[in-house]
Amino acid sequence: MSIQLITFDLDDTLWDVAPAIETAEVVLREWLANHAPRLGELSFEDYWTIRSALLAEEPGLKHRISELRRRALTHAMREAGYATSQAQTLAEAAFEAFLEARNRVQLFSDALPTLQALSQQFQLGVITNGNADVRRIGIDAYFQFALSAEELGIGKPDPIPFNEALKRSGSKAELSVHIGDHPIDDIAGAQGAGLRAIWFNPQGKIWDAEHRPDAEIRSLAQLPALLQSWR
Repeated sequence: MSIQLITFDLDDTLWDVAPAIETAEVVLREWLANHAPRLGELSFEDYWTIRSALLAEEPGLKHRISELRRRALTHAMREAGYATSQAQTLAEAAFEAFLEARNRVQLFSDALPTLQALSQQFQLGVITNGNADVRRIGIDAYFQFALSAEELGIGKPDPIPFNEALKRSGSKAELSVHIGDHPIDDIAGAQGAGLRAIWFNPQGKIWDAEHRPDAEIRSLAQLPALLQSWR
């Protein structure tokens, strides 16, 4: 059966996200120290206390991680004594500093060649629960669309993001494939929406979920041959 659409997870599928997040957190703290001195040292525990309280008030924010961070920063600024308008301005600028650093990712060595090859044959899309931005990263030319939980208000493994991908591409579920690293969000989510799902497992982890992926790859370079075998 022919394949029309391939959707990709981003973090830990096209790059290792941990270094980018760690760097972004350092950049954020340096920015706050330089531009919001009243805040003092906002500890990790303080931030997560604020974050947890905001989620308790508005559970839907768990799918809107950018907005959640903005609100947490605004809340912290207000508690530090900044007026509401100034707190919002500072929080937005602080978040922008964080986001710029968060999107300085190091693509896996075979990511670009694989995207280049596949984009010549298939429609490619993005479905992410994170706040990586393919435009900031510079790989948007390979994708027809990029869907985020932030935009949709709901994330994987809910079928809504996958169904939206099908709608935007005009593809049917049985002609579509999703690739990602997460057994629940990516594999179970995609299969629940009727897509085939490929588990990206570069570390050779043992699969311990009840359902099975349709295929497993250790490197992105294996994708073209696998997809060819399905056509």
